[in-house]
Amino acid sequence: MATQNGGPTQNPAPSLNVLAQYTKDFSFENPNAPRSLAAPPSQPDVNIQIQVNAKPGGNGDFEVELKIEGGAKVGADTLFAFELTYAGVFRVQGIPEQSLQPVVLIECPRILFPFARQIIADAVRNGGFPPLMIDPVDFAALYQQRMQAEAQKLATSGQA
Repeated sequence: MATQNGGPTQNPAPSLNVLAQYTKDFSFENPNAPRSLAAPPSQPDVNIQIQVNAKPGGNGDFEVELKIEGGAKVGADTLFAFELTYAGVFRVQGIPEQSLQPVVLIECPRILFPFARQIIADAVRNGGFPPLMIDPVDFAALYQQRMQAEAQKLATSGQA
């Protein structure tokens, strides 16, 4: 507890609250159906990319977007493709400034991920394929990669 003008002041306890979750954008394509629904001659090549973005909204609120793109191919033939932007509004309070960015870019997408994973699994299954169960994601590692890329970009732009 801190004091101000001789009296105690309350520091808010650290908290992270989910105010809303929603599908912001979603697309699923099955371009070669019904031919693509036959058992593929070989194991499909599945490719998935994940991005996390956050925008401040005021009053400690942040909109966090988890964008997952991917699909499956056999050779040059696309079995299916999808693009999902699943978002949430989070209220972050009592978090020190130096810890705010990691909380928003690691913990918030960690909360959103299971819901986005289920949307994708259901869409792939409804497209006529076995559900695509995306492996858990290490958002801390994604954050570290992002920070390293930004640091490298700053270093490169400083040398130009």
